[in-house]
Amino acid sequence: MLSDRKEKILAAVVEQYIKSGEPVGSKSLLESLPMKLSSATVRNEMAELSSMGYLSQPHTSAGRIPSHSGYRYYIDNLMGTRELDEQSRKKIESAIGSNTDPDKLLSTAGEVLAELTNCATLSTTPAGETTLIKRIEMVPVGTRTAMLVLLTSTGILKSRICRSEFELTVPLLESFYNITSSQLVGKPLCDVNIATMQTLAASVGADAFAMLPFLASIADLAKDASQADILLEGQTNLLNYRELEENAYELMEFLRKGEPLGSLISSSKSDVNVLIGEENKFRQLQNSSLILAKYSVGGHESGTIGVIGPTRLDYAKLIPSVRYLTDLVGRLLTKAIDEE
Repeated sequence: MLSDRKEKILAAVVEQYIKSGEPVGSKSLLESLPMKLSSATVRNEMAELSSMGYLSQPHTSAGRIPSHSGYRYYIDNLMGTRELDEQSRKKIESAIGSNTDPDKLLSTAGEVLAELTNCATLSTTPAGETTLIKRIEMVPVGTRTAMLVLLTSTGILKSRICRSEFELTVPLLESFYNITSSQLVGKPLCDVNIATMQTLAASVGADAFAMLPFLASIADLAKDASQADILLEGQTNLLNYRELEENAYELMEFLRKGEPLGSLISSSKSDVNVLIGEENKFRQLQNSSLILAKYSVGGHESGTIGVIGPTRLDYAKLIPSVRYLTDLVGRLLTKAIDEE
């Protein structure tokens, strides 16, 4: 741990740099410190903080800026908690409304968060090992064609058209509902696959060949529903930061690919996780910071919402915004599921 004086100086440098974006000198720092110190003392302390790796000096004659380690120390030890202000809460709630469709809700949440933070935002649709099948429907649209609909315990709705070589008779529809309600509804998505469906189809005897295409389609829907989609909003906000000028387009292309970002999201274990610069394992993110927060549906972790921007972020302001939004999304999706 740093001494009390070093901590106060580091906090003042971080907060001043976040506001101004300009390197912080000892003279300008004196006014923001909570105690009286000479300019020489502040210079010496800043030099020691630099040698310890918490500050860096962009140019020989310039002031200091926080290093990635400096930001980390500030967030973990010095940053005060800040409640989201009433105006921001009302803006978030008004924009989201009572929308309970997961894709639309998360897209809207990303848009309002991008506007509030001036960052790029990401969200993942509900998924997870605990996700269950809540309902399965078969809606005939022809004598041999039906729309299959699968609803999960996290509100994800998947559907597809399925065609059969056999007519959709009333006994066949009854057999379908009997087998899906008794064998599939309430089961985890991860337990539903082609092999289990072939076994189920075989159990219905004479209707096995007629039933197999529909059960195979349910397996495909379950696989689709178990894979979280990544939604991005506000990527062009990244062009507004001079710190990202050199790699903004490379960063946006990285975000567009989705898959590497997905692996980063899945590796996040805590409820709120802040990844600063070089803490990110991907080169494209080493000038950026991510704030990721998990939301829960029905008491189970289901997805992630977060922001991406330069390392010079107002973490004390953004973390409460992300946390509030994830809590709201989780509550709305849980309410929708409970009302089904």
